Amino acid sequence: MDIKVLGPGCAKCHKLNEATVEAVKELGGDITVEYIQDITKILEYPVLTTPALVINEKIVSIGKALRKEEVIKLIEENADNQGDSI
Repeated sequence: MDIKVLGPGCAKCHKLNEATVEAVKELGGDITVEYIQDITKILEYPVLTTPALVINEKIVSIGKALRKEEVIKLIEENADNQGDSI
């Protein structure tokens, strides 16, 4: 499973990245997290507001600094859809 946090480095972006990393540590499994702060790379995705959370190239959250529990729920929901195991 591939997870990306999109954000230029604002406080909300850092908060989402931290919550995502914590969620992944708690879940374990084969999950990679990439924090993309390069605006040109962020613009490759159809997001107008950051932070954004992308799971397996699907945008699952925009403009919210989610809590760890919310990130875990999104990971679990999208793992089922992709056949990934966590």
